[in-house]
Amino acid sequence: MYLIRRPDYQSDTTQFIHRLREQKPGLEERQLQGRNLLWDKDVDRELWGDLHASKIRQKAYVYYSFDENGYDSIPT
Repeated sequence: MYLIRRPDYQSDTTQFIHRLREQKPGLEERQLQGRNLLWDKDVDRELWGDLHASKIRQKAYVYYSFDENGYDSIPT
């Protein structure tokens, strides 16, 4: 058991973030405003379902085209 307690370790990154928050007190609020602007949106589930239902299934191999008989349609 130690008689004198050492301070908890803080990495350079943690120290940088603490200094940044001290220098720019409104930083967290601005970060939340930016997040709300781009990410935190209400999702219309019905519209989202309609979007997925209206998609056309892609063919299994899209880099090569075949005609209705199964032969390649590229003239050689």
